[in-house]
Amino acid sequence: MRILAIDTATAACSVALFDGDALVAHAHEEVGRGHAERLLPMIAEFPERGRADRILVDCGPGSFTGVRVGLAAARALGFAWKAEVRGYSSTALIAARAFAGDPALTDLAVALTGGHGEWFVQCFTAEPFAMTTELASLTPDAAHAAIGDRALFGSVVDAQTLLPDARATPLLPAAFARLAPSPIYGRAPDAKIPA
Repeated sequence: MRILAIDTATAACSVALFDGDALVAHAHEEVGRGHAERLLPMIAEFPERGRADRILVDCGPGSFTGVRVGLAAARALGFAWKAEVRGYSSTALIAARAFAGDPALTDLAVALTGGHGEWFVQCFTAEPFAMTTELASLTPDAAHAAIGDRALFGSVVDAQTLLPDARATPLLPAAFARLAPSPIYGRAPDAKIPA
């Protein structure tokens, strides 16, 4: 089975094509902005233009626009290719990468730059791989208090910089790669519906 992984939730624009467990092609650029312009050309450079039986897409949290770009592309390609589309979270992928990179880690915190000066924060354990806190949008001071002495990974100040990378999706336990392909925003919308 061919699997295309798409990750545009953070400053990275990352795609990977797998045939079973084997990595066929990979592209990863830290673009900051401009995911919409880079994503489809990156996929088009893959063998058979990236065509896959299943598509995995990062649902967030992260950049509002980046998350939407990745989801729109995954849904459109899934429709065109009649492929199954599933999601995963950026925090889980970063945690899985960090645990794989340092087997001595038993628990950690992931913090990503959020909106309005806040951080998206979530904590994980390695064995078994699990979330130990719900995703929260916190001020940096509140985030530091919630994180405690755990090792910190992500995109915020003082974190070990680690962004999602599509080629790391096989590190996710199966249950973490079966989310509905819907955005994980990490915080309530700023706009309020009039009463």
